[in-house]
Amino acid sequence: MAKKRTVRHISSKKRSRPKVKFNFGMLIVIFVLSFAGCFGLYMIAANTQDDFLKDEKTEKSVVQEQPDGETDDAPEAEASTEGAVSSAPIAAVNPIPQSEAVDASYFDSCCLVTDSTLLAMGDHTSLDDIIGSSELNAAGCRSVQVDSDYGTIKIYEIIQFKKPDILYLMLGSDIGTSSVDDMVASYKTLVEDLHDCLPEMKIYIMQLPPVIYDTETVTNDLINQYNSKILDVAKKTGVYCIDTNTALKSTTEGRLSDEYWDYENGALSEAAYKKISDYIRTHTVS
Repeated sequence: MAKKRTVRHISSKKRSRPKVKFNFGMLIVIFVLSFAGCFGLYMIAANTQDDFLKDEKTEKSVVQEQPDGETDDAPEAEASTEGAVSSAPIAAVNPIPQSEAVDASYFDSCCLVTDSTLLAMGDHTSLDDIIGSSELNAAGCRSVQVDSDYGTIKIYEIIQFKKPDILYLMLGSDIGTSSVDDMVASYKTLVEDLHDCLPEMKIYIMQLPPVIYDTETVTNDLINQYNSKILDVAKKTGVYCIDTNTALKSTTEGRLSDEYWDYENGALSEAAYKKISDYIRTHTVS
């Protein structure tokens, strides 16, 4: 006897797959989490890598091409050139050659820093703005304090306050007692500091005068050696130098001329100061 076959009909509703619902809120959550993660990684990198931000700025400063194919390199090169010019030494012949004499009113814009060598300059000439003392010298020009209208302070500080248009320097009274190298090193540092601080101020280094006769400690050969080195300082630091040594030197004996020495007082004569004054006025740079 044949068995009955039972056929079950499955409803079409049961056979269809469930629909996927779009959850917009979940998308926002995923976006916020992704952004937070990326930002966190960025901050970690920025704080742990010293050159991270520097590199990023460098990448942003890419040279853009101009319509004609040229780039913006020209302005950058021009800026570099300007920097080189401003820091380069003065293009001047040192020691300064003779020039047309300037009027005596020239000294109204001048200031002289000196040790015992030219302290009496103001007593004999119209260059009467003198800063210095008998304790000041070349080796101690950066440490010795001097009385001034601004108090008892260092030369560098006085000039910073005063800001003269033209500065003359005559330092070297310690020749024969201090090492020439020590004198020149301190002198050079002072000149560099003043030149950097007041780049518009004209600085003239005055060479040390000769002596009337040699002693065991001070000779004209030693003075010539010192003068040669401070001339080199002027060339390297970009300031001026005037040869006040030759101006006072005897043309036959290689020492201080007799007319420029006061034997009674054992110091430079009034004629020597006037000679220096005239020499300054005929050896200037406009």
